[in-house]
Amino acid sequence: MNVRTICLSILYDGEATGYEIRKLSVEGEYSYFIDASYGAIYPALQKLEADKFVTSRVARQDGRPSKKIYSITELGRREFINSLFDKLGADEYRSEFMLFARFAPELPQSLVIQRLNERLESLDQAVAEMDRLATNHTSPADRWIIDHGRSCMAFARDHIEAHMGELIAMARPDAAAAAE
Repeated sequence: MNVRTICLSILYDGEATGYEIRKLSVEGEYSYFIDASYGAIYPALQKLEADKFVTSRVARQDGRPSKKIYSITELGRREFINSLFDKLGADEYRSEFMLFARFAPELPQSLVIQRLNERLESLDQAVAEMDRLATNHTSPADRWIIDHGRSCMAFARDHIEAHMGELIAMARPDAAAAAE
């Protein structure tokens, strides 16, 4: 999936500025699908507009710069749906936590324990966010996606909780504990 497709998908639900598209793709509900930088979003929007898939209008704001608001066209809606027929790429999973875990044997146990607890807290927050999203979305497709995401987060949390002792055992004893 490319940035053009994510722009069309966001605009499929309603008009938005480039800033709003970026925010949704990084922090919002679309952040689970693809990460899109400003450097990629604005050229994609320009190309989409040139291809007649989106239109834009300028909205003036008191005391602030004007903003450009994009809307999807009927041609853009068809283009977006047609793009969903393309073969899907592999899911990407990157995790700083997994890199940390890979080197746990080189680290003090207290740091490993701290990072494991931080990760558990982060996953608890992610599950709570999925629960919050579930209350705001009634579409069956949205609910399916939210339930899937929640299941993945909850499974990761349960796995860490069940196996954190193994990772802690791999870590080096703290200097104070080793001296005793």
